[in-house]
Amino acid sequence: MDSQGYFGRFGGRFIPEVLVATFEELDRAFDELKRDPAFWQEYVDLMSTYSCRPTPITYAENLTRHLGGARIYIKREDLNHTGAHKANNVMGQGLLVRRMGKSRVIAETGAGQHGVATATMAAKFGLECTIYMGEVDVERQRPNVFWMERLGATVVPVDTGTRILKDAINEAFRDWVANMDTTHYVFGTACGPHPFPALVSYFQSIIGVEAREQMLKSTGRLPDRVYACVGGGSNAMGIFQGFMQDDVELVGVEAGGHGVETGEHAVRLAASDASLGVAQGYKTFFLQDEDGQMRETHSVAAGLDYVGVSPILSSFKESGRVRFESATDAEVVEALALTVRKEGVIPALESAHAFAGAFREASQMSNDEIILINQSGRGDKDIFTIADAFDDPKWRDFIRRKAAQYDA
Repeated sequence: MDSQGYFGRFGGRFIPEVLVATFEELDRAFDELKRDPAFWQEYVDLMSTYSCRPTPITYAENLTRHLGGARIYIKREDLNHTGAHKANNVMGQGLLVRRMGKSRVIAETGAGQHGVATATMAAKFGLECTIYMGEVDVERQRPNVFWMERLGATVVPVDTGTRILKDAINEAFRDWVANMDTTHYVFGTACGPHPFPALVSYFQSIIGVEAREQMLKSTGRLPDRVYACVGGGSNAMGIFQGFMQDDVELVGVEAGGHGVETGEHAVRLAASDASLGVAQGYKTFFLQDEDGQMRETHSVAAGLDYVGVSPILSSFKESGRVRFESATDAEVVEALALTVRKEGVIPALESAHAFAGAFREASQMSNDEIILINQSGRGDKDIFTIADAFDDPKWRDFIRRKAAQYDA
């Protein structure tokens, strides 16, 4: 990264003049934090006592036997407090907010995991909290909305645009412009204007640092391939950073939706649908039309239907350091069902994209090769979407009965 926040030709900071001083303040605070030798240990101590760090590595013996080929290991970020890797970033930013003396935080969320994590952090640090969430995501992630509100956050449904993640980001930026003296925007993924991509990646790097050490301890060597799902890119950046200097293949799996050929997907890097553009304060690959207008996206996973992608991952795409694939909704649901049945592990729909990509390739590898999958979150938040995808008759009957009780 250069001094202007560019990773190759991607990144940068494209913001209104009114936000320049706020970003400069954030730059200084982040730089001081990184140079403070005591800070990282403070962060690790917090995560080890408040969350579940280090999260373990699980050997998926049954999946390995079922699929044949490579041995499969899972990095269990689902065991973090609040159920996903999102806690890593928000707790780190919470410490940063405390240093900066801000009293209020705002955030955007799609799948709701970042919203729950931010609301949790705000409760712990005694901060006022507002969460912006697209109306579509509010409906399909109602359990997470419930917990955000119980934690004391104000959840604002966004009814503009396509009413999903990109629209929530837009509204959060509008709020920040109006309240920047008291408010910090806890950006949820490795996107946005500089320094957010680097800042979020810094806190998420704890995943890869742990995973590398754990794989050496468990297997005596590093994995041959590491898989992570890719929405904005925070969990992928987190685990990839542990292996960047090693001879390890890194594979990011995007949301193929109903198939790239249908146009109903969120594939930016694994296919040629996306183009270079500037939006939401930074430069990267976006799904946009010829006039630069953002296209609608689709994924069964609310956290992966973002129209852009981390500028760091875009640079890795150009350099060839990371290989990008996609998985369709149908493949994802199948991979989730297989993981649940074979291992008793319930990945989030986002994480299940990484499982689907790994399962597709595992049997083509030899049994002395090793795969590591980053399970970025757990699937209980997705129970409504998953039950619908499985077309579960008992679940439908339960919903009807509960609805009838409320109507009465």
